[in-house]
Amino acid sequence: MIDPLALPPDHPIVHQSFAMIDGEIGAHGFSPAEYAIVQRMIHSTADFDLKDQVVFQGDAIDRGIAALRERRVIVTDVTMVRQGIAGLVKRTLGNPLVAAIDHGNSAIPGKTRSETGMAHCIAHHPRAIYVIGNAPTALLALCEAIAQGQAAPALVVGVPVGFVAVTESKAALAQLSVPQIRVDGRKGGSPVAAAIVNALVRLALADGPMPPSP
Repeated sequence: MIDPLALPPDHPIVHQSFAMIDGEIGAHGFSPAEYAIVQRMIHSTADFDLKDQVVFQGDAIDRGIAALRERRVIVTDVTMVRQGIAGLVKRTLGNPLVAAIDHGNSAIPGKTRSETGMAHCIAHHPRAIYVIGNAPTALLALCEAIAQGQAAPALVVGVPVGFVAVTESKAALAQLSVPQIRVDGRKGGSPVAAAIVNALVRLALADGPMPPSP
């Protein structure tokens, strides 16, 4: 099975897949940058419903590109999301990558590992790029920290998938004035989260020469 996230952007399969997406997606009101992200989301999932559920809020793309080019830390909820972006990020921009779940081994009673790890990451990286593709509890913890002034992320990608607390976590994110890309409803997942970030990285690389590393 071919992993679409692992294919280089000039691979013939990618070109053919994108052409098929372009032919099937129909009318839309996305800007070119928004469509570049939506196109990769659909490419990673074959789910055209995502075009009706994705929300770009708070100048999310420009803020996300700027943060990537500043080489801000990227915090993911789980290792699967980190692995989905690590190849491209490490080859290009070099942003530090942190998975919250790696810091959740001593889980707080009544809280998940990802939720516990998210608290650790918020304390150490309050202005990072946060990417949640799996754990709604991690997104809820981040939203609470933002509301309390404990975190001011450069961008939040909020696309957890599933049933319990998923729609609630996305609704909580929607109420916050933080740059965000989210998928409303139950859909999302680690491949969607990774596709969004990889698309943003490519947009950042196309935005001109990179500043030197600090």
